[in-house]
This record gives sequence, C-alpha cells and structure tokens, in this order.
Amino acid sequence: MVKTAIVEDIKLIREGLTALINGTSDLICVGSYESCEKLLDELEQKQPDVILMDIKLNGMSGIKGIKAVKEINPNVNIIMLTVHEDNKNIFEAFMMGASGYLLKTTPPAQIIDSIIDAHNGDSPMNSSIANKVIDLLRLSQSQKNSDEKVTLSGREIQILSMISNGAGYKKISDELFISTHTVRYHIRNIYKKFQVGSQSEAVAIALRKGLI
Repeated sequence: MVKTAIVEDIKLIREGLTALINGTSDLICVGSYESCEKLLDELEQKQPDVILMDIKLNGMSGIKGIKAVKEINPNVNIIMLTVHEDNKNIFEAFMMGASGYLLKTTPPAQIIDSIIDAHNGDSPMNSSIANKVIDLLRLSQSQKNSDEKVTLSGREIQILSMISNGAGYKKISDELFISTHTVRYHIRNIYKKFQVGSQSEAVAIALRKGLI
C-alpha cells in the first residue's frame, strides 16, 4: 500500500485528489493539507511514501516545502502538482529534491500512475515538462567538462535515452520487451558507472558526454 499525502490550498482539488487516491487499490491518502506547515506538523506521524504538492500555497511555498520535508524524511518522494510550467519553478523544484513534476491538467489515471512510478524510483513528469528539464540540464551542464572515461552498453544508452524523453519504467519495459526488474538493473549499473544517485544526474552526464 503506497501511503500518499496531499498539499493543496484549493479545497475542491484537495478533496478530488483524496477521493481519487482512496478509490485506487494499493493507494491510500494518509493526509490532506492546505499548507506545508500543516503537513510538517504530522509528517513524522503519517510517514507518507509519496507527497503531491502544489507550489503556490498560503504560507510556505511548495518549493521551500520540499526542503523542509526532506530535512525530516529524506526518503519521501515529492511530486509537484501545479499550474506553473516556467523554467524557474521546474529547476528549483528538482534542485530542492522533487521526484516528479506534473501539471494540474494531467489526467487522473496519469496522476495515479505517477504516484506509483515515484514510489518505484521513477521521476514522473508531463512530456512538456520533460523537454524543459532536458533543456535545463543541457544548459547547466554545458559549462562543465570531464575527462572521465565511462563506457555504457548499447542497452544502457537505449534506456537512458528513453528516460531523457520522459519514459517511465513500464514504458521502457514494454517497448524493449524486457521486465521492469531488468530495466532497474540497467539503471543501477548506469548509476554505478556515473557515480550518481538519480536519473536526472545520469541523463545530464550522458548529454554532456554526447552519449544520448
């Protein structure tokens, strides 16, 4: 059972998300909050696995909320669910430690899939957001050079390229006709070779090295 919490200041949206989550098998909403402050008051007690968090909130912003949550529980996965799709908010959210980034226009089924994907270690985001993330990574990494010689297998390059285009574990598994376990195995190998701990870091290095 994936324990999920919601931080959203609009009551109607908050209630809709709660109903959506509780109406899905293997998911449960352990808390629904109108502010980051109220979430933080109960974070240690509720111990959510995944948090859906808006950015523009009364009081502490969602961006600052990511940092505050991570200081208490660094392992929780936070998905931003917002109307904001500007580079500044996207960049700051991921720099603070967000696991994913969705727009509020995202269909309910995709929100559910994204919660599960985040819980499984993926970085869910809309395709438009994924494109912006790649652009930001190219920009931030363009100034850095490295002489490290890292060799990836053809399959690892293929998987990393798909991740850079916003594909999740299941889509990669389906398109390459391999199990999600095998996908995770390849990604762990990529992390080890690049000495990183996240998909965004791995993609950034691969882009900088011209591997994808």
